[in-house]
Amino acid sequence: MTHHRPRAIAAVFTSALAVCAAALAPVACREKPPADRVRVSGYVEATEVRVAPEVGGRLVDLKVAEGDRVNAGDVIAQLDTADIALALQRAAAERLGADAQLRLLLAGARQEDIRQAEAQRAAADADVSGARQELASAERDLKRFEDLLASNSGAQKPRDDAATRRDVARDRIRAGEERVRAAAEAVARLKSGARREEIDAARARLAGVDAQIATLEKAKRDATVVAPTAGMITQKMADEGELLAPRTPIVVVANLDAVWANVYVDEPLVPRVTLGQTATVFTDAGGPGIEGTVTFISPKAEFTPRNVQTAEERSKLVFRVKVTVNNEKGVLKQGMPVEAEIRFKQ
Repeated sequence: MTHHRPRAIAAVFTSALAVCAAALAPVACREKPPADRVRVSGYVEATEVRVAPEVGGRLVDLKVAEGDRVNAGDVIAQLDTADIALALQRAAAERLGADAQLRLLLAGARQEDIRQAEAQRAAADADVSGARQELASAERDLKRFEDLLASNSGAQKPRDDAATRRDVARDRIRAGEERVRAAAEAVARLKSGARREEIDAARARLAGVDAQIATLEKAKRDATVVAPTAGMITQKMADEGELLAPRTPIVVVANLDAVWANVYVDEPLVPRVTLGQTATVFTDAGGPGIEGTVTFISPKAEFTPRNVQTAEERSKLVFRVKVTVNNEKGVLKQGMPVEAEIRFKQ
């Protein structure tokens, strides 16, 4: 027993070494992660546009459904334009009236009106001349009758009648001169045409109606809703027959051809990530991945979002990095979890 004991101990030690070697072999043989790249997790996002009309109205025709692809400028929906058409007719009638008023002011007075005013002035002049002659005759008679009274050869009544005629003639002259002045001013006003302020006011009224018509025409165009960008209809937010307020979204258009992955890089590795670096985005389905480019690095640190990794990973301080890819084949979808392998520049 004394000779066999060392051999047993040696056998046990040898077995232990073999077990340890077998246990450590995978660790020693496992490849270290490459130092020129990092693999990080994130999710896919895309540009979404909520398409809404500028005007309100009843949705009479919705031409797309969820999943349809549209190009920029394609008609998506049509709103009712009956009220706008009636308002346009009313505005067109108002414009005709405003334009006619402006042309009337610019044309000035008619020759017939000017001749009539000149005739009225001539009649007033003639009346004043007749009144002056009557005044002269009355003053002569008055003087004669007063002379007769002074010599006790005349009567009082003829003298009083002459004085009355004189006073009436004077009143006629004053009234006639007022008519002459008014007629002369009327002739001058007709010949000079409308005042500049009146013409400016008429032009302003016409411009206001034109602006109203332009606004209504724009509203009529806006009632036809078109796609502002190419993409896929990912959500329908209104149905035909609904009465929509202005700027109420009808559909959501997502541009899935150019998407990006928001991935989160650990703080110690961020200094090695720069704009323009190449990256490959992988999905859970496997495959060769999709090539992309780092287009944004967040200047602000944050904790890993809850939907990205385990609780241990979510407690790490990370920076959001945007990897933009060409998704024309439609492999990536919004919200899809992905991994991105970012290759560092040497």
